Order: sequence, then C-alpha cells, then structure tokens
Amino acid sequence: MTPLIAPSVLSADFANLQRDIGMLNRSQADWIHFDVMDGQFVPNISMGVPVCEAVHRHAQKPLDVHLMIVEPEKYLEAFRKAGASIISVHVEACIHLHRTLEQIKKLGCRAGIAINPHTPVSALEEIVADADLVNVMSVNPGFGGQKLIPNTFDKVARLKELILRRRSPALIEIDGGVNQENAAALLAAGADVLVAGSFVFSAPDPEAVIASLKTAVRTREV
Repeated sequence: MTPLIAPSVLSADFANLQRDIGMLNRSQADWIHFDVMDGQFVPNISMGVPVCEAVHRHAQKPLDVHLMIVEPEKYLEAFRKAGASIISVHVEACIHLHRTLEQIKKLGCRAGIAINPHTPVSALEEIVADADLVNVMSVNPGFGGQKLIPNTFDKVARLKELILRRRSPALIEIDGGVNQENAAALLAAGADVLVAGSFVFSAPDPEAVIASLKTAVRTREV
C-alpha cells in the first residue's frame, strides 16, 4: 500500500479556509485531517461540527476527523453527517472503546483509535484488531507546531508488530511534528499515514511541501 499524507487544517488560515482547502484539493494530499478539541480532554479549543460541515462542502478528499474530546460517542453521528469519512477517538477518553468503534463503523466511517504519548502500545492489545486506524500522537495533544517526541520511532515499530501479530487491518497514522527530516524514518518504522500541519501551512509553497513528503514516501517504496 502507498502511504498517505493528511495535512491538518488546524494550522490553516481560518480567515481563508476555503482557499486553503482548495490548495489541498490541488495538492498530492490524500486526506484532510480535522482536529477537534474541547478544552477538557486537551488544553485547547478548536473546530467543531459547523466548521467540519464548511470544510466538507469544499473538500474533494476524505475528511479524517480526530476527536480529542471527552465522551466522543455523543458526537459521532453529528460528525458523520458533517462529512467525516474517518473518525478517531482516544483510548484514554473512552470507557467502552469497543462499543464506540462499532458505533463509528455502523455510521459508515472507518474507525480509528488515537493514543497519547504516555499510553503504551500494550493498551491496544485487546482492541487493535477492531480498528481501521491507530493515530499515534507524536506530540502532547492540544497545540500545533510542536517537535516530534523521539520515542515515537520505537513506539511505531512496537505497534506495527502488534498489528501484524493480531492480524489487524489498522493503518498507523503519525500526528504531530512530522516534517521532511523525520518522514522517511517514520515510514521505515511502520507508519502508513503522515499528518502534517504547521510544516505544510507555514511554508511559502504548501503544495511543494506536500509533494516533498510524498517523495519521502516513495523513497521507502523503492
């Protein structure tokens, strides 16, 4: 499988969001990553259902919705109606994670599990086979522009081993601090999807940056 690039609109220019979505449509991006924060699960508040609906109206690529919120099960249907194709919830926020993943699938979305930097891969032992995606937070969630935590590379390798052992269909997504310097190493460790926010949107030519990440992807495939 060819790895995927999912730019995060958390780092887009919210005053020119339609323009930035148009850029992502033209680019080599595969998904559009949409971060939802509630100020409780993480120390920040970001976008919600109305903004997701607005992005979906203009997006020509799947919306990868990452719910960094408490009680995410209450909002699954709303985000599906708003245009989500993939919905990821945090293992730390879900009391009944299996039930929540089943809810996401019944809505017609791919179901993802997100894990914070402190959460061990072993926490997914009994559930990874039921996931379509595992979002590995490579920074502490809540803010863009952070540096990738070095332990992420080993964590991805351990997660890949678990996925193979459990015969899970889950893709491994890396979220936080992804750039041209670490992309190839993340892919070599077992990553399938790279989320990039500030690295893309702070660049003079975001489309070229996305293309450069695709180049790193192809390097692993040779």
